[in-house]
Amino acid sequence: MSISTTSTIKVETADPSSLALFGLAIVTLVASTQKLGITDGVSFIIPWAIFLGGGAQLFGCIGDFKRNNVFGATAFGAYAMFWWSVALTWLIKMGLFGVEMAKSADIKQLGYAFLGYLIFSLVMTVGSAKNNKVLFSIFVAIDFLFIGLSLSILSSGTLAHFGHTVAAFAELACSLLSFYLCAAAVLNPHFGRVVLPTGKAFLH
Repeated sequence: MSISTTSTIKVETADPSSLALFGLAIVTLVASTQKLGITDGVSFIIPWAIFLGGGAQLFGCIGDFKRNNVFGATAFGAYAMFWWSVALTWLIKMGLFGVEMAKSADIKQLGYAFLGYLIFSLVMTVGSAKNNKVLFSIFVAIDFLFIGLSLSILSSGTLAHFGHTVAAFAELACSLLSFYLCAAAVLNPHFGRVVLPTGKAFLH
């Protein structure tokens, strides 16, 4: 008589959100300086958009999928694709793919893309209410960022200028909050205690 046994091996992986949040913090910091008029142009934002905004967040996306974290994976993946798309949009505008392609670009299409991301971010903001207050605040800042970006393109005059200003300060707020949550994600588990509090979730 033979006896068969089944064993289960659990493979634990580290939380990838710290790196993804760092990528988000860096790219929004650099991009916000351009919107605020502290720096000029987007040429030197492009590498950070590709590697930090896109690459680091895609790394977080894949890691969260492995951890069965659908919320985190979807959020990081969607924003990674956003920054790659933005970088490519800037390259098109700068004429990398030819003058004709740059001339035929309709900026309102970008405005509607921002509007679509606003809808997505509002959904994710509701979901983030089940996490911690800092993450929820980051999504609120992202909501205002996309409200501002949408207004700056799809409206004109004073309203467009107001939208640009809202987007600039919302992006800076997103950066600072992301730096804080990144630090909390690294230091709290590293020391085995709460070094940087993130606040209890609004929803349970």
